[in-house]
Amino acid sequence: MHVADVTGYALSSPIDPPQERPFHGGYRRLLKRDVVLVVVETATGLRGAATAGATSSAMKEYFEGDDHGTFADVVNGAVADALEGEEIEAITDAHDLLEATDLPADLTTKGISAVDVALYDIRGKEVGAPVYELLREEFDDAPAPTTDLPLYASAGMYMEPEGFAEQAAIVEEEGFFGYKYRPGIGPAADRRTVDLVAEALDETELMLDAHTWWKLEDAYDDAAVESIVQHAAERGAYWVEEPVAPDDYAGYEWLAETTDAPLAGGESEEGPEGLLELGHTGAVDFLQGDVRHHRGFTGCVPAVEFCRDRDVEFVPHNFGTWIGLLSNAHLVAAAPEVDLVEYPIFESDPLIAADGDPGMYPFDAAFDLIEGEPDVENGRLAVPDDPGLGFEVNLDVVEEYPFEEGPWTEFHYE
Repeated sequence: MHVADVTGYALSSPIDPPQERPFHGGYRRLLKRDVVLVVVETATGLRGAATAGATSSAMKEYFEGDDHGTFADVVNGAVADALEGEEIEAITDAHDLLEATDLPADLTTKGISAVDVALYDIRGKEVGAPVYELLREEFDDAPAPTTDLPLYASAGMYMEPEGFAEQAAIVEEEGFFGYKYRPGIGPAADRRTVDLVAEALDETELMLDAHTWWKLEDAYDDAAVESIVQHAAERGAYWVEEPVAPDDYAGYEWLAETTDAPLAGGESEEGPEGLLELGHTGAVDFLQGDVRHHRGFTGCVPAVEFCRDRDVEFVPHNFGTWIGLLSNAHLVAAAPEVDLVEYPIFESDPLIAADGDPGMYPFDAAFDLIEGEPDVENGRLAVPDDPGLGFEVNLDVVEEYPFEEGPWTEFHYE
């Protein structure tokens, strides 16, 4: 394919009015959600799309000062300069071109991640095949694709224990495989939340995404973390995700040895090498790569292969837009021994039919980046079989969601 144009659009989806969420030791203000839409176009007019972020871990963006606007500048600058006018035969040719730039390693990985996904979208359109069919060739002895995929709902954040339980009941009514929520309201309240959510669920699995524990200024000591993790295990938690900092492999190993809880992690690894390193610890039961962060489909394939025939399951992280959902879903459809996809629920999600709103906060742009809607019913996703990723990008979002400078979230401590 001959690359004619590479463009990054920084978009902001306002949270108006801003929301304040109390956590253990302070409160958080939610101002907006940002995303970078990356569009690659060939000389023949084929278009591929992907989403990207300034960082792989949402809160890190606030603490380190990166923002999505600066990354869009990188796409429109160094990434576009490296690719426009080039003839791409293998998709990894684009990786090589970006590796040859002067970009820092983290920005190179972010650029490769977006470009890899967009080029797979184009290649599928070139040959008239869905991306999952192209990806089957990357796996040894791959079975037929699985395109009817269970979803787990990624929802609840910083609320009273009863609020989490109410959300869990809605998620179960919708038919989702699991309900994942974000604790962080204090050790005692977190334990009570585990109890109430477990009591609210019959068939749907209980999942905790505990990244708050290590991000909120040492709010939880080791004893508190170990106690809550073990309590979650005793109440049947399917997993506890990121209970310690991403680079704290010793912490993962400690919890794996001292508790009975299945542990999950990997989304915050800076690249595919980190995914494999975390997997090699033997401490996680679920390894969470993400095509948006870990060098696209190409970067995630080795992590999937690593998990095969081991006591660790690859379950992609996906937090953001429907483009991210469908991109990771194509990987899951093609990958052997993988079948679960994360579905983030934002307020007023048009695909949620049950009474009540289990959404975390508004993120309207998440629904508007594509034409139409994903095929989600009874907590399952039918992966589109149209060529490429199976959607058309909606470029009207460029005018509808202009980028707003500044952090998307703020943390205020007592």
